[in-house]
Amino acid sequence: MQSIYNIAEICVQKEVTDVVISPGSRSAPLTLAFAQHPLIKTRVISDERSAAFIAIGLTQKSKKTTALVCTSGSAAYNYAPAIAEAYYQQIPLLVLTADRPPEWIDQLDGQTIKQNEIFGKHVKKSFTLPMEDGYEDTRWFIERTISEAINLSQEKPYGPVHINVPLREPLYQDAPITFEKNVKIIHKIDKYYELPLSIWDGLFDEFNSFNKVLIIAGQGDYSQEFIETIQTTIEKYKVVVISDVIGNLQFAEGVVRFHDSILHLKDEYIKNLLEPDLLISFGKSIISKNLKIFLRKVKPSMHWHIQETGPVADTYQTLKRIIPVNPNYFFNKLNEDKIINHPTHFPYFDLWKELESDYRTTIHSFFQQDLAFNEFSVCKQIIDHLPNDSILHLSNSMPVRYANLIALPSEKNIEVYCNRGTSGIDGVMSTAYGAALNTNKLVFLVIGDIAFFYDRNAFWNNYMPSNLRIIVLNNHGGGIFRMIDGPSKQVELEEFFETKQTLKAAALAHEFDLEYYFADNYNFLKTFLPIFVAEKGQSKILEIETSTIINREVYYQFKNLTSKK
Repeated sequence: MQSIYNIAEICVQKEVTDVVISPGSRSAPLTLAFAQHPLIKTRVISDERSAAFIAIGLTQKSKKTTALVCTSGSAAYNYAPAIAEAYYQQIPLLVLTADRPPEWIDQLDGQTIKQNEIFGKHVKKSFTLPMEDGYEDTRWFIERTISEAINLSQEKPYGPVHINVPLREPLYQDAPITFEKNVKIIHKIDKYYELPLSIWDGLFDEFNSFNKVLIIAGQGDYSQEFIETIQTTIEKYKVVVISDVIGNLQFAEGVVRFHDSILHLKDEYIKNLLEPDLLISFGKSIISKNLKIFLRKVKPSMHWHIQETGPVADTYQTLKRIIPVNPNYFFNKLNEDKIINHPTHFPYFDLWKELESDYRTTIHSFFQQDLAFNEFSVCKQIIDHLPNDSILHLSNSMPVRYANLIALPSEKNIEVYCNRGTSGIDGVMSTAYGAALNTNKLVFLVIGDIAFFYDRNAFWNNYMPSNLRIIVLNNHGGGIFRMIDGPSKQVELEEFFETKQTLKAAALAHEFDLEYYFADNYNFLKTFLPIFVAEKGQSKILEIETSTIINREVYYQFKNLTSKK
C-alpha cells in the first residue's frame, strides 16, 4: 500500500492540502493516509453529495485543488451533481473514489458497480490506477498519474479530475503510516497567453472602427485589479460594460447594473438604439434572460469572446472571433492604445448611462412604496444591510434573480457566488457552508425553502463555522413557478410544480444549535436584521415567511413598471 499512502505526500507537495472525506471501509488506505499526514487538513462529511458541494465552497475563492475521498459503490454516484457543477463552474477538484478489485465487477459483490469513467464527460479526465503490487513500474505509474491529474485540474479552464482507485484487502495495517519524501513529482508551468503585435494592431483597428461597443461580463471571481482595469476602459473609451450580479464587476464606476430591467422595456425604438455593432464577451454564464434574447435577436455585426483556453460557448449565437488571452490582460493592453477618446462612442454610451440612471431611480422608488410584505422587498433590505467586505452566496431560482434586479451597492466590496454551472438548487447550502469554513469573512446565503430543506445535510458534520448567515425565503413551495408563464397557468401548479410543504427552519436551527430569527412582517424584519448581520455570535438563520400570491403580485408590479418605461 505504500504507493497509495504516498498519494497524500504527492498532494502536499502539489499544494493540495484540503481534503473532504466521506467514511467507508474500502477507502480506508486513502482515508488513513490523508488523516495521518501532518500537513493535510481533513474534514469528514458523511453525505457524499453534500461533501462534494462543500468541496466546491472550499475551493471557489482559493482556486487551489480540493481532494475528495469516498468508498466504492453508490457513494461515488452521490458526487455526480457537484462534479457537474464544478465542471461548468470551472472548479478544480481531485476526486478519489475507492473501488473493488476489477475481477469482482458484475459478480454481485457488495458495493461494487462500474466505476471506471463514472462521471462521463463532466470531468476533464478519468484515470484508473493499477492494483498496488509492489513493482517499481506500478509505483511509477501511480505517482505519475497523481501528478498528471492534479496538474490537469489546475490547468485553465480549471475543473474536476477523477481517479478511480481499486484496492484489495487487507485494507488496514497495525503499523503507523509513513510517507516517502522522494516521491515522483511532475510540475507544470502555467501558460501565459499573449498575441503578437500584428494581431493586436488588427484588433485595435477593428475596435476603433465601431461606434457602438457593448461589453458583457459573465460569471467571474471578484478581483479589485480587474475592477480597476475595466473602470479605466470605460473612462478611456466610453464603452458600455454590463455585469450581472455574479460577474463581480458591478463595483466599477460606470458599469451598467440594471440591464435586465432596461431590456424589459417595450419601446422598440429605444431598444433598436441599444443594439451594439461590436459585442465583446468574457466570463462564464449570465443570468439575464432579457439580455440573451436581446442579443440573439439583434445579431451584432461582430462578436469577440475573450477566453484563454478551452471550449467556447456561442451563447448569443453571434460569435465570430475567439481571442485566447486573459480578460484582464486584454483590457490592460486595450488601455495602452494611444487614442484618448472616441467621440463616436459617446451617443451610445450616454444612452445606456441615461437609462441606467433612470432605472436606478425607478427601482429605488418602487421599494419606497407601501408594499405588502414580500420576499422581493425583503431581499432589497437584506442587500442594503450587508456589511462591507462580506461574501454573498445566492441560491438559484428566485434569490439570484431578485439580487440581479436589485443590484449590489457599488460602494461595498462584496464577493458574489452562485452555482450557475448547472443552475440547480441541490448543494447550494453545502457550497456556502464550505465557503464559510475557508474564510474569516461573514458569508451570507439567500436561499429558498425548497433548496434549504433539500440540502439540510450540509449541517450534518462536526465543523459548524461561526461566520455563516442564512436567510431562508420560506413561501412553502417553489415560488418561481408562479412567476413563469407556462406552469403558472396550469391547474396542476400547486401539486406538481410548487411542491407545497409546511416545514419551517426552527427545528433544524435547534437541532444544529444555530441562532434562529423569524419574520413575517416588516416590523420583525427591522428588529432582527441588525442582530442577524452582526459579526458577533454563532452561525444564524433568519427565516422569512411570505405568501406566494403576494410575492407574485409584487414581482409583476415591478415587471409591469419597468416594461412601461
